[in-house]
Amino acid sequence: MPQPLVMIAGGGIGGLATALTLNQIGVRCVVFESVRELRPLGVGINIQPNAVRELYDLGIGPDDLDKVGVPAREWALVGLNGNDIYSEPRGLLAGYNWPQYAVHRGLFHVMLHDTFVARAGKDAVRLGCRVSGYENNADGSVTATIDHADGSTSRETGTLLIGADGIHSAIRAQMHPDQPPIHWGGAIMWRGTTQAKPIRTGSSFVGLGTHKQRMVIYPISHPDPETGLATINWIAEVTVDNSEGWKNSGWFKPVEIDDFIQHFEGWTYDWLDVPALLRGADIAYENPMIDRDPVSTWRDGNVALMGDSAHAMYPTGSNGASQAIIDARVLGTCLLEHGVTPQALAAYNEQLCGPVSELILRNRGAGPFGLLNMVDERCGGEFDNIDDVIPSDERAEFMAKYKAAAGFAIEKLNSSPRTIAEGATVEQAEKV
Repeated sequence: MPQPLVMIAGGGIGGLATALTLNQIGVRCVVFESVRELRPLGVGINIQPNAVRELYDLGIGPDDLDKVGVPAREWALVGLNGNDIYSEPRGLLAGYNWPQYAVHRGLFHVMLHDTFVARAGKDAVRLGCRVSGYENNADGSVTATIDHADGSTSRETGTLLIGADGIHSAIRAQMHPDQPPIHWGGAIMWRGTTQAKPIRTGSSFVGLGTHKQRMVIYPISHPDPETGLATINWIAEVTVDNSEGWKNSGWFKPVEIDDFIQHFEGWTYDWLDVPALLRGADIAYENPMIDRDPVSTWRDGNVALMGDSAHAMYPTGSNGASQAIIDARVLGTCLLEHGVTPQALAAYNEQLCGPVSELILRNRGAGPFGLLNMVDERCGGEFDNIDDVIPSDERAEFMAKYKAAAGFAIEKLNSSPRTIAEGATVEQAEKV
């Protein structure tokens, strides 16, 4: 009897986290990725403590993560006139057993790829191969249609297929042919990085402004010991009328700083000069803040969705990549319990689809940045004492509810056992 094979459509963060998990529990897998060459593209993302815990359990520890990012020390919201709305320590300083990391997405992605290839072999990742469709077969297998970069097409058959092919997922489109188009709520983001000195704690995630117009700023590298400069990730965002949909060409394209800096020209404070930060960038990218409406199921027979293909969400909670890593680990536990079977996919779907669908909608409602909405509604974003606008108990309650919904409430996470027991494999589980 041939060894089970799990095919993974997409070699992004979610797909590679799945591949690393399958390799860890002794399940043979192959990743099909559409790009011909992996390069460290993108800007900054945050990996929350619940996902960092899983990376540690995969053998990716602080020494590895420090090469691609920096532990976060603080999360803060600041009003238009530079006064604090809310701040709290993050990661270890907040009492978690694991840090929160702000990382360069591209460097983190390449690290995951290189780690998996070192463990599973270079043939376990096939570049220039896009999964464009699938067929559940009568014999219990599944066949994927592969479009190759040279224009040819092939078919590959395996035991299960995991759709980790992102917000434009072909797997999801086949599973849910009547799904609504990509949802854009009106926010436009310009993203970039600048070499500058870190602010506040030296590793703070700062949201500045209002829900209609804001900056998000945080470092994604350790400061250079000679210059004191770090790679500062920034997101400049404004909300506009979206009644006619997204009219610009493309979803993620380079733009000039002069195309949008007028929205932030007056944003200078004694602790931060936003225009100077923007003008210091090497390059900036424009993209709309988009997500997809939740779907009723992530599973069709021997096929399941994960990551952005299952739950593309607004980045307001800094948990899109983290949730993809959690998806991979929960899938691993289901495979350990049910074997490499469609029953494992059903259990995975039952555990995650409903709760994460609620998180999509919560993030669409501004996520933790909802405090900015409240401040704007009550005082227009400018104030002397935040307690006169939103009492401290109300602010703390708001944040606690979000953390619980997103899966990183401190007490619950710290007291939880490992998602996947050390040394556990599917073969061992089948013998029990």
